[in-house]
Amino acid sequence: MIQKADRSKLGYRVMLGVIVALLGLGMLLYLVPQGTSDVQTADVVAQVDGQSITVADVQTQLGRIERQGPIPPAMQPLYTQQILDQLVFAKELASEAKRLGIQVTDQERADRIREILPTAFAGDSFVGMEQYQQQVQTQTGLNVAEFEDLVTQALIEDKFRQLVTDGIVVTPDEIQQEFRRRNEKVKVQYAVIKPDDLQAKIDPSDADLSAYFDQNKSRYGVPERRVVRYALLDPEQAKSRVTVSDAEISSYYNDHLAQYKLEEKVHVAHILFKTVGRTDGKTEAQVQEMAEDVLKKAKSGADFAALAKQYSEDTTKDKGGDLDWIVRGQTVPEFEKAAFSLPKGSISDLVKTEYGFHIIKVIDRQTARTQPLDEVRATILASLQQDKAQQLADQLSEQIADEIRRSGRMPMDDLAKQFNLPVTETPPMEAGQQIAAAGSAPDLPDTIFRLRAGDISAPIRTDRGYVVLSVKEIQPAHPGTLAEVRDRVLSDYRRDKAVDLAKSRAEDAAKQLKAGDDFAKVGKALDLDVKTSDPFARNGSVPDIGSASAIPAAFTLPVGQAGDAVFLGSNWVVFRVTDHQQPSPDDLAKQTVEISLNLLDGKRGMAFEAFHTALEARLRQEGKLTFNQENMKRISSPA
Repeated sequence: MIQKADRSKLGYRVMLGVIVALLGLGMLLYLVPQGTSDVQTADVVAQVDGQSITVADVQTQLGRIERQGPIPPAMQPLYTQQILDQLVFAKELASEAKRLGIQVTDQERADRIREILPTAFAGDSFVGMEQYQQQVQTQTGLNVAEFEDLVTQALIEDKFRQLVTDGIVVTPDEIQQEFRRRNEKVKVQYAVIKPDDLQAKIDPSDADLSAYFDQNKSRYGVPERRVVRYALLDPEQAKSRVTVSDAEISSYYNDHLAQYKLEEKVHVAHILFKTVGRTDGKTEAQVQEMAEDVLKKAKSGADFAALAKQYSEDTTKDKGGDLDWIVRGQTVPEFEKAAFSLPKGSISDLVKTEYGFHIIKVIDRQTARTQPLDEVRATILASLQQDKAQQLADQLSEQIADEIRRSGRMPMDDLAKQFNLPVTETPPMEAGQQIAAAGSAPDLPDTIFRLRAGDISAPIRTDRGYVVLSVKEIQPAHPGTLAEVRDRVLSDYRRDKAVDLAKSRAEDAAKQLKAGDDFAKVGKALDLDVKTSDPFARNGSVPDIGSASAIPAAFTLPVGQAGDAVFLGSNWVVFRVTDHQQPSPDDLAKQTVEISLNLLDGKRGMAFEAFHTALEARLRQEGKLTFNQENMKRISSPA
């Protein structure tokens, strides 16, 4: 389920796709409904007081969002519903504004446009319609009529928000309660009991499993299974049938000589002293002085890798400054010049680059050269053998396919003997399974369950070679016996009993803790891992438990008292309060303004949402808000 916060973020992205330029003002501007006078009634999704919202309206807004980035197909129904909700609400507000006589004046609209597009005015003078149109199009992607309609909707909403929320206040008691909620902290001793950790302790007898199986027989049907015999044509095995001559190796080497040319390269390590992005306030001169001190140590024989680990400010410091092999053009010019000019084993003077000062050590170097044939002969031989083996396998596969087509239901053993292939038999296989030893292929499982008993398949290309299949036996689906499904029954039994055991241990531990028993003693007796939390507030979290809201009783129990065992969704937790820290009254004055504003925003938001809900309910009751369910299904179906 998508949580409320996630839905809020989704709505934010929906509005982002409509008008990027207005986001900086933080205004809640709804999507612009397009004209519908020429739209057929069959395309109407909703009607608000006689005003239609069409499939085209929704799709237009969805297209604007997609210009900001693709929408995953699975998310499109949610985006579409969000768009429709906003289009409907905009028309609901317009209808209610008309009923109450609430209007937006030209001056109000002009003032808001001046806030949004200040460049549309030079002082008090309008820049002219042509420039205005261009700015609106560039910054919002809308034409002037759409843009001004959007501004009007935003102003109408502002008026309703003011009307609905102006009388809302936050009382001192509410501020005090919220201050306490944010700042009151507790510490607890706790233990989390996890059923997964208890499964290994469940050791049922044969009688236990038999009884469990009898109670749950309907869960243990055995699907259709098939025993398959297969012959595998493996290119690796075909290598023994191919030969590669010296002439072929020489010819390949000469034809691919370029790939055996090795560039000049050096294996280097370095120590970097940054001169950019520093936060310690050191000047370049101070950084250089520090680098020179380390350079003296390096040239005096100190371990270069150890110096890099201690002093380098590069990400390679943990590797002793090792940059591995580099070739020309890979580093900045100053670094490259120094690295390629030093002999093996030597250390450079300070090298200044745009990043700072470097000390470079050349660990090894390789001159540009062409590898001789003897050096790469083994690699070429293996490559040519692989190519020839694959070609042979391809040819044999075609011959096998021709033989199968010619002979029809040719016995697998006869085919394998003719082409010198090993035959293997699988254990009973269920639908969707691959044959691991034969390699995998997308259509292999379907082929197995499409063949009739005794049929033989054409060769199937897998990641191991070519495989020919024959179904030896078809075992129909049937209710399983305990012997057939014992592993599944054992797994389920352990899982279910571990859940019961976790609950029992949690309730037992809570009972003992409430009676005043020592937590460490209870934990040892019940094999619990007892921990002590750091102080946490109501909006905090506790390791292994998660949100503090999972154990609200921790904030109401006196110190030393244990709470009831709490189910966390899969695990259980038991706890005892060890400390209760009340907030300092001195901090109240520091937080009052922020708390007051947050509470006020929250209450206003709730009030406006209540107004929205009531308005929609009234329009529905009056028959002024209707939806075309078929068209709603149409637009909400994933693309």
